[in-house]
Amino acid sequence: MATEKPVTPTEEQLEILEYNFCKVNKYPDPTTLCLIAAETGLSEEQTLKWFKQRLAEWRKSEGLPSESGSVRD
Repeated sequence: MATEKPVTPTEEQLEILEYNFCKVNKYPDPTTLCLIAAETGLSEEQTLKWFKQRLAEWRKSEGLPSESGSVRD
């Protein structure tokens, strides 16, 4: 009961997630994350996990280190 089974976001959920990642904020604060989760119908944990994975992909594509501990602009 402690672990949540992986969920693959629907195309509509992905559009919302991608829009927020690209146009709004790559580093959403807890309030924004909660609003995105509510809009997509995903849990906050699922939404946070998606953002972490997407950020790692983005950093890799930009040639940046994958650790999130680096300085932000």
